[in-house]
Amino acid sequence: MHTNAIQVVGLNKSYKQHQVLKGVDFEVEKGSIFALLGSNGAGKTTVVKILTTLLKQDNGTATINGFDVASQSDQVRQAISLTGQFAAVDEILTGRENLIMIAKLRYLKNPRQVAEDLLKRFDLSDAADRRASTYSGGMRRRLDIALSLIGNPQVIFLDEPTTGLDPEARIEVWKIVKELAGSGTTVLLTTQYLEEAEQLADRIAILHEGKIIASGTLSDLKKLFPSAKVEYIEKQPSLEDIFLSIVGKKEAK
Repeated sequence: MHTNAIQVVGLNKSYKQHQVLKGVDFEVEKGSIFALLGSNGAGKTTVVKILTTLLKQDNGTATINGFDVASQSDQVRQAISLTGQFAAVDEILTGRENLIMIAKLRYLKNPRQVAEDLLKRFDLSDAADRRASTYSGGMRRRLDIALSLIGNPQVIFLDEPTTGLDPEARIEVWKIVKELAGSGTTVLLTTQYLEEAEQLADRIAILHEGKIIASGTLSDLKKLFPSAKVEYIEKQPSLEDIFLSIVGKKEAK
């Protein structure tokens, strides 16, 4: 019985001369939210592409629910779903038609009912019969996540799920992510927003220049931060303080 939904050991990936991942290790417990935090170009999307079988690693291993991503990619694909940075929504179809199409592609028994349930769950019933091209950014992202839930995947990858969304839509997406984990789904999200990781993640790993330079719970990471000088008020470090401190410390080597 695997208690880890995702296990990554010594992942390496280079593009021509450029080494993007330099031995990445982490594990994600079933039913938890794991945030891979890093600035642009840190290698977050490369990690997600390897874990979702879209890209082969050069070295190292990764398993999803015990299945190897390289040699058992079919079983991995059946267990996962991926929502990329840009909504994979068909603009010409309505919200309902988008959902029915994916349910049919997944060979589900009752595509219309599946669509109906998801429209309700994601608060899209009123807009169900409008073309997706008329949706706001937040609605489109909700539809995108709804599409990725068709077939009840056990592990969901959200690659920068709130990039480009306004604060209200971002909070809406956060709520959905918390609900997913609450219902037993494992969520791995990549983000460059520190607040997002702070709000959502059970565990956080900081990816910097192709390596995980720190990982743990928020309170674990707070311990890595130099202890505050007690003046009048002891200020708790924010994740931003910790991130900059860790990344800065490593860069100075």
